[in-house]
Amino acid sequence: MALDYRERIPNNVDLRENRALQRALEHWQPHFLDWWKEMGPAAFAGADVYLRTATTVDEKGWASYGMVKMPEYRWGIFLAEPVPDRRIGFGDALGEPVWLQVPGEHRSALRRLIVTQGDTEPASVEQQRRLGENCPSLYDLRNLFQVNVEEGRHLWAMVYLLHGYFGRDGREEAEELLARHSGDPDKPRILGTFNQPIADWLSFFMFTYFTDRDGRFQLKSLAESAFDPLSRTCRFMLTEEAFHMFVGASGITRVVKRTLEVMKALGSEDPAAVRNAGAIDLATLQRYINFWFSSSLDLFGAEISSNAASYFANSLKGRPDEARFADHLAIDQSLRIEVPDGKGGVSGEDVPMRNAMNEVTRAAYVRDCDVGVQRWNRLLAEAGYDFRFRLPSPRFRRAIGVWAGVATDPEGRPITQEEWQQREPDWLPSAADRTFVASLMRRVTEPGKMAGWIAPPEIGINNTPLDYEYVRLN
Repeated sequence: MALDYRERIPNNVDLRENRALQRALEHWQPHFLDWWKEMGPAAFAGADVYLRTATTVDEKGWASYGMVKMPEYRWGIFLAEPVPDRRIGFGDALGEPVWLQVPGEHRSALRRLIVTQGDTEPASVEQQRRLGENCPSLYDLRNLFQVNVEEGRHLWAMVYLLHGYFGRDGREEAEELLARHSGDPDKPRILGTFNQPIADWLSFFMFTYFTDRDGRFQLKSLAESAFDPLSRTCRFMLTEEAFHMFVGASGITRVVKRTLEVMKALGSEDPAAVRNAGAIDLATLQRYINFWFSSSLDLFGAEISSNAASYFANSLKGRPDEARFADHLAIDQSLRIEVPDGKGGVSGEDVPMRNAMNEVTRAAYVRDCDVGVQRWNRLLAEAGYDFRFRLPSPRFRRAIGVWAGVATDPEGRPITQEEWQQREPDWLPSAADRTFVASLMRRVTEPGKMAGWIAPPEIGINNTPLDYEYVRLN
């Protein structure tokens, strides 16, 4: 389905036929542009950036590439093609026709789901707004900006739903999405992870690998929704979210490759020697993995959740790839969940499956995260080193759920608070680690050149050469 770029707001939802909605969104648009100017990528408004822009929503031709100034990027409202005679795939309404409007009894819950998802999109732009000042290459700078403009478009996607289906309440929520800011002490973003500063590119790659991967699982869950406009919105967003995870996976891979090159040249694995040579040692990489993976785990919510049960029962939010499950009602099933036993150990609790939906999704996320970890470990093995990266236990450093506030080591073994305080610098990035990583962040903007702590990518964007001028700085 082609998009109409003659419109002030490009869209494929027949916005021209709904004048009231069009006027409301055109009223919101200047507020969005003011937010982008204030909170978007700092000091790059005049740069020409080689960006991908959606032109269709089918799988064969949904993007075109060209030089664009970011404030002129054509943000819009794009929904995936409707599925003919789509039926509800889970919950108590299983098999019924999907909803084209919001049922009154589910209005509040659906609005909360949409607002929470929508709040993450501008939050990540705000977290990353100063990264361009110390980019490791023009290739990476361009990828950062591509992620940023797409997060901005994902905000538009949620705002369309709020304006189009929730009346005055939705319009007020859309304004609040621009009023909250990442890390603001008075009006922070809704979810804690999106208030964490991202001051260096290693954190950016970890964020796009781990936190954007959580976003993918959340979008896949919402794509199962019986509310069809939400489902179609999320299905299109998933095509763009895949690139964000690519940025993280390939970025960390390139950091590991460069570290291995330096270790080979030095003939040493000593972290101090690797650091002195301008690369990031493996132990520091592991600590960053521990931090960002554990932060992202909390985004799935508590292991035992009445809200999750209600969302599933009411067909609002399903499991990712719901079709692969045999039972779409999940009434007579349970899931055994590990919980603290109150005595410094671990016990098991059988939880009704509907109440355990967050944990089902979190477990799938953990397996997906581990794919990249094993890929990085193959690089270590091929280079002849014994060191191996690993994901910490899902019990480690939790702030939400049954393990919230329970001290464990990265293997998930409960420990005393005294031992946690003593060992924390071994497991999480210390102030010294962050200072060291920050010291490597030197801006490199000569086409084809890379900072010394990261290897070049294997191929350029859209088959362009690596020395292509992806961002033309003024």
